[in-house]
Amino acid sequence: MKAEDEERFREFVASQLPVLRKLAYVTCGDWHTAEDAVATALAKLYPRWLRLERPDLYVRTMVVRAAIDEKRRPWRRERAAGDALPDMARRDELTLVDDRLRIRAALQAISPGQRAAVLCRHYLGMSLEETADALGCHVGTAKSQTSRGLARLRQVLGADRIDLDETMRPEREKTSARA
Repeated sequence: MKAEDEERFREFVASQLPVLRKLAYVTCGDWHTAEDAVATALAKLYPRWLRLERPDLYVRTMVVRAAIDEKRRPWRRERAAGDALPDMARRDELTLVDDRLRIRAALQAISPGQRAAVLCRHYLGMSLEETADALGCHVGTAKSQTSRGLARLRQVLGADRIDLDETMRPEREKTSARA
C-alpha cells in the first residue's frame, strides 16, 4: 500500500475508533471483548481498504459480527472467581446513568442478532437496507429482528417508549452536542 493510502487508513481509523468501540461494547457488553472485536475488524479491513467503496459500512458490519463471534468463543464462557461475587447496587443521583445501566442490562437480555439490529437501526441511525447489509441478511429479516428486539426491550424494561440515542450517549458527548 502506498504511503498516502496508509495515511488515509490511519485517519479513517482515528475518526471511526470511538464509534466502533461503542458499537462493539453495546453489542457484546464487555470492554475487553469490544476491543478485541474492533482490532479483529480493523485487521480484516486493512487488506481490503483500497477495494472498498464504503469502508465505514464494511467495518461496522465486521465489528458487529466480530463482537458476536467473540462472545461465542469457548474461553469467553469461563468465568473468574470474582465474577460470582454480587455487585453492590447503589442508587445513582443522576437518573440518566441509571437509565443507561438499565438499558444496557436489558440489551443483554435479548438475542445477539436482535441486539445488533436494534443498535444498528436506533443507536447508529442506519437505514433498513444498511442494517441488512451490516448483518448480512435480507431487509425483511433485519426489519423483523429490529421489531422483535424492540418488543423484547419494552417487555424487559416495562416501557412504552425507548430512546437509545439519548440514553446510551456518554455524558461528555451530550455536553459537546449541546454547545
